[in-house]
Formats: sequence, C-alpha cells, structure tokens
Amino acid sequence: MPSLNLIQHHPAEGPGAIALWAESRGLTLNVFRADLGQLPPVSAAPVILLGGPHEANAGPEWLETERQWLGASLDQGAAVFAICLGAQLLALSLGGNVRRMDRMETGWTPVTFVDGQSLQVLEWHEDAIDLPPNTQLLASSMQCEQQMYRAGPTRVGLQFHPEWNAESVAVLNEHFADESPLPRGQQDSAAHATVFEWLQATLDGWWDASSGAR
Repeated sequence: MPSLNLIQHHPAEGPGAIALWAESRGLTLNVFRADLGQLPPVSAAPVILLGGPHEANAGPEWLETERQWLGASLDQGAAVFAICLGAQLLALSLGGNVRRMDRMETGWTPVTFVDGQSLQVLEWHEDAIDLPPNTQLLASSMQCEQQMYRAGPTRVGLQFHPEWNAESVAVLNEHFADESPLPRGQQDSAAHATVFEWLQATLDGWWDASSGAR
C-alpha cells in the first residue's frame, strides 16, 4: 500500500478530512509531529504540511529544525502540499516572504479562483504571504490576496483550511476555548461537504502529479 507523509504542528490540528481522502484512496498516512521533534528523513518523498499557531519566520527551536528539513527536502525534489503555516514555510523556502496582516482573517470566507469559481472556506490566520519568484497565484479573498499558489506542478500552498471538517472545528474550539474565532453550534454540513469535494479533487491532482514526478 502506498504511503504519504504528513507533518502536524499542534495537537489540536490534525489531518482532519485529509485522513478521509487518504483512506478512500488506499494510502497509508504517516503522521509526524514536528512539535514533538518528529520529522521523516530528508528525501524526495511527497509530503503534506499542516498549519499551526506559530510564526513562520520565528517560533520555537523545532520549527527552525523543520525549516531546514523542508529546504533540504525541496532540494531533493520533494512534492509539497502545504496549508496555512505550512504554506508560509513553503513560501519562505522558495524565496518568498511572510508578513503580518492589518487584521486577522477568520471563519467562513469566500475565496475566488483564477478561473472565476468561488468557494466558502474556513480561515484563521494573521499573516500573509508575498509569493516567491516563478509561482502562480491561484486564489484570493477580499482581505488576503495570496490564498492559494502553485510553484510548478507538485508544490502547492493554501492559506485557508480545507482539511477542517466539523470534527476538526469542534476539537479546535474545545482546545482554544474563547480564543477560537471559529463557528460554534452551526449546521455547516453542506459547506463542509462542498469543501471536501474540492479537497479530494485537488489532492487527487497533486498526488497524481507527484507520483508522475517520482
């Protein structure tokens, strides 16, 4: 059975809907907790990077270790699907910049793709990405232009959180309590289902491109 590495940065921010996608595709998801000092060996193996409540430019010592690991893996040709903090780390490794926004972007937010389609997605971030050279902007929101980008066929960054399903939101709200700006007690099942459909198609395309590159 093929396997896929995933890097988690916080105990309350797990793979969520990504785990459902991997299971449905017959993939074994290898979860590494970077915040606990766990990282796979440097290699060209495809990897998914999740988000977390840390500054991509600073943060704890383990995050610097991950930045070095990511740069070395990219040098090996690794395919990367990166979300929020992960997308910021990827952008930094590729020569981009991460900066603080005027105000935080949270909750259900419409993003618009370059083909004109739109999608309601969940957000929780206060940093924005200045894109690296030779990257393509794929989606934007009213408050944050850099919502999704691509650096070649196998490196994708998302500022929003398509992996957060209803269970993910419940865990985040429980962990962060009043600090969490995410919806509480809402019937968002239709919105989550639409995002999951988009996520599956997007991950399928990335995984196919990554498999072809190996």
